[in-house]
Amino acid sequence: MAYSDFTLDTVVTTFQLEIIESAVLFAEAETVVPSSYLTEVLTKKVQLATAIGTEKAKSELIVADILFELREQFDQRISFFSGIEFSVDEESGLTGVCDFLVSLSPVQHMLQAPVIVLVEAKKDDLKIGMGQCVAEMLAAQRFNAERGNDIPCVYGVSTTGIDWLFLKLEGKCLHIGLMTYQIAQCDKILGILSSMVAQKV
Repeated sequence: MAYSDFTLDTVVTTFQLEIIESAVLFAEAETVVPSSYLTEVLTKKVQLATAIGTEKAKSELIVADILFELREQFDQRISFFSGIEFSVDEESGLTGVCDFLVSLSPVQHMLQAPVIVLVEAKKDDLKIGMGQCVAEMLAAQRFNAERGNDIPCVYGVSTTGIDWLFLKLEGKCLHIGLMTYQIAQCDKILGILSSMVAQKV
C-alpha cells in the first residue's frame, strides 16, 4: 500500500482519526497580496494549464508558482519540494512520492524536519486527493516526531490548481475546511498557506 492507495474513508478508518468539518476553519486567515510577478504569470499560465487539462500541467504551471511565491514571502526561510520520495512507514502504507511538500527549514538541497504542509494536486476531483493528502500528513506527523520537532499541526491541501481545499491534522483530529477557494482568490490562498507556515490557523 502507498499514499495513492488511500481514500479518505480508508485513511480515517485505518488510523482512527476523528473528523471535524468547519466552514470557518481557515476563513480568518489574513490575505497576502501576491507579487506583480505572480499576478502576471498566473494570468498567462492558468488559461494554458486549463487548456492542457492534465494534472502535471496544473502542478507545474500553477501550484509550483504559488509555492515559490510563498517561499519568497518568507524570505526563503522555508523550502519546498516537488515529486520527492517521502517514505516514512512502509508497513503502514505511509510511503510513496509527494506532489509538493513544504518544510520550515531553509535548506533546499535535502528534506529536513519539520515538514509542515503537504500539497496533493489532482486533475479534476479534490475528494480523490484528500485520502492521499491525509496519509501524507500522517507521515509528516511521524517524520517530525521521530526528529523531536514539537510541531502541533500539520497541514494539507488538495488542489486542482484552480480549486483549493485545506486540511489540518492535530494529533488524531482531522479538520476539513468546507470552503473551496478558487485561484482567482490567490491572495486568500497565499494568506492561508502563510498562516499554516506560521502555525496561526
